[in-house]
Amino acid sequence: MRARLRGSGTRATRGEDLSRLPYASVDRLARPFLYFVRVEAMAGVVLLASTAAALALANSPWSQAFIGLWQLPVGVSVGALETSRSLQHWINDGLMTLFFFVISLELKRELVLGELRNPRVAALPMAAALGGMLVPVGVFLMLVEPGPQARGWGTVMSTDTAFVIGCLAVLGSRIPGSLRLFLLSLAIFDDVGAVLVVAVGYGGPLDAIALALAAGTVGAIVALGRMGVRGMSIYVALGVGLWVALDRSGLHATVAGVILGLLAPSRRWVSDTRLRAILDRVTARPLDERWGGNAVARHDLSRAGIATREALSPIERLELALHPWVAFAVLPLFALANAGVPLRGLAVDGGLALAVAAAFVLGKPAGVALFAVAAVRTGIAIRPPSLPWRLLLPGSVLTGIGFTMALFIADLAFDAGSLASAKLGILVASVACATLGLGALAWATAGTGHRNARAALPGADARSAGARR
Repeated sequence: MRARLRGSGTRATRGEDLSRLPYASVDRLARPFLYFVRVEAMAGVVLLASTAAALALANSPWSQAFIGLWQLPVGVSVGALETSRSLQHWINDGLMTLFFFVISLELKRELVLGELRNPRVAALPMAAALGGMLVPVGVFLMLVEPGPQARGWGTVMSTDTAFVIGCLAVLGSRIPGSLRLFLLSLAIFDDVGAVLVVAVGYGGPLDAIALALAAGTVGAIVALGRMGVRGMSIYVALGVGLWVALDRSGLHATVAGVILGLLAPSRRWVSDTRLRAILDRVTARPLDERWGGNAVARHDLSRAGIATREALSPIERLELALHPWVAFAVLPLFALANAGVPLRGLAVDGGLALAVAAAFVLGKPAGVALFAVAAVRTGIAIRPPSLPWRLLLPGSVLTGIGFTMALFIADLAFDAGSLASAKLGILVASVACATLGLGALAWATAGTGHRNARAALPGADARSAGARR
């Protein structure tokens, strides 16, 4: 009787709550995306607080001590090898590698397991991201004076994922899930693109030996994965080795995060059926049986622990473990170390600050919108019915919030005399795009309710169609 009530053709379990809708396999794909969005939304709040704190401290009586803190040398020595860099450098090149690792994990998960498995669906945010990188660069180069400052073109390419998702969270259920997925995917695509630009455009002279070591490390990671080695410690050691090799190679070390994220396996090792069979062996044992006195029981219990862990793919396990640390520790530290701009007595280069701000406020939304429209009109991409142009176009204004990656690249691209002006342009543009984007989306979604949030979740269309039938 219970199986008939479910209406899904599957066997009901004892004690199941029949007041809820049946579980669908698509929910397995939707939940990681929703978790990522929730963490990013909260991370946006923490990032904003960290930015405000950095600006306040940089313009307070403790300004010199605060700015000097991030320039303190921190050294690492292993035997005869020794290296020393500033604390800010370790944060930007070391901890930010974890940020790019998590971004790459989410990108691969969406492309392999998520909504972007369909190439034409993935083509829409990919094309928009491409436009959001090329057009702002063009605007920047048109406005900035030729010379050393033009080298900062990479600064205006990226979108800050945490701030964009945080802005969407302000409007709550008025924003459909399809727009969140579009902007999240776009931000991830152009973050990865920006890292590749950093590797090529802002690295040092190439070292062939270090590059060969990096390539060998990547080959070892791939080979171990093919052999079925699942011990995390060996991959951590190889990941550190890859970071060191790339750091010595002339490419930017954070590229290691992108490579490792894309290499992470996306398939789980233990199926649901096998997991149930293994767990049944454990739960079938008498309650009063002691695990320590029975070798077979201990083996079953150990196998159950491995099975429960491996029932999730490595991508999902790593993202669940690292994403909160990146969102609530790495990014706030980065903001504290990089967003502090002393405004008192600052000699602002108005032309540079204007070029950076205009590239984000004008070039970024225009590039996203134009390339998205072109991709749909030419048939390269498809636009979900739940993502109308009246939401996509104002939503593109939020992509002008560059912040994290913009500050990251600015620190590499500009000299000390121009860096503060570039940072000022980034901050002004981020505030302007957040204000304009939120206002435009609030106007575009006036009168909508919770149905928008549900209508665009992965699998919602199929479930609605089933309900109508």
